[in-house]
Amino acid sequence: MEPINIDQYLENHYIHRSNWLRAAVLGANDGIISISSLAIGVAAASTTREPIMLATVAGLVAGALSMAAGEYVSVSSQTDIEKSDIAREAAELKESPEEELNLLAAIYEKRGLTKETALLVAQELTEKDALGAHIRDELGINEMSQANPLQAAMASGMAFTAGGILPILVAFFAPVPQMELLQYASSMLFLVFLGIVSARTGGAVVWKAVLRITIWGTFAMALTALAGYLFGQSPGI
Repeated sequence: MEPINIDQYLENHYIHRSNWLRAAVLGANDGIISISSLAIGVAAASTTREPIMLATVAGLVAGALSMAAGEYVSVSSQTDIEKSDIAREAAELKESPEEELNLLAAIYEKRGLTKETALLVAQELTEKDALGAHIRDELGINEMSQANPLQAAMASGMAFTAGGILPILVAFFAPVPQMELLQYASSMLFLVFLGIVSARTGGAVVWKAVLRITIWGTFAMALTALAGYLFGQSPGI
C-alpha cells in the first residue's frame, strides 16, 4: 500500500475554509442586504436621489467598520477562551499526568476502541505530544477550527464593502421612481450569485444556499420598504 499524502488528502475537503468563508459570506450578504434595504427604505420615503445616496454611503462606511470590529472582538474572545483552556490543560498535565492519561484513554475508548487499544494509543500520543493530544481530543481544538481574529475581521469588512458597493451603484444609476423595484431585483441577482459562489467554495449544495440567502434577503428588504412607506406617509414628510 502506497503511503497517503495527508496534505493532498486535506486539500480535497473544505473544512479548512470554514472560518474565513463564514466571515466573508456573512459580510457580503450583510453588505448587499443592509445597503439595498437602506436604499429601498429611503426611496420609499423620498422623491430625490440625494437622501438615498447619503444613506447608502454612510451605511456602507458604518457597516463595514462595524462588521470588521464586531468580528474581531467576537473571534478574539473565542481565541482568549481557547488560550485559557490550553493553559489550564498544560497545568493539569504537570499536576496529574496519570489522571490525564486515563482521561485521554477513556475518550478513545468512548469513540470505539477497546480498553487496551485506547490506553496504548493514549500512551503513544502522550509520549509524542501530550498537550497536543489533549488540545485536539479533549478540548476539540485543532488548526482548522482555531480562530484568527485579524483574518476574520479583514474578510468580513472587505466582503461587506464589496457587497455594499453593488446596491450603491444601483442607487446612483437607477431612476428614482423605479428605485425600489430595481434595488430588489438587482439585490436578488447579487444574492443568488453570492449563494452559488459560497456553496461551490465550501462544497455545499447550491440550491439550498441560494434559497436560504434569497428568502432572508427578501424578508429584510420588505420590512425596510414597509418602514419607509410608513414614514413617508406620516404628516410633515
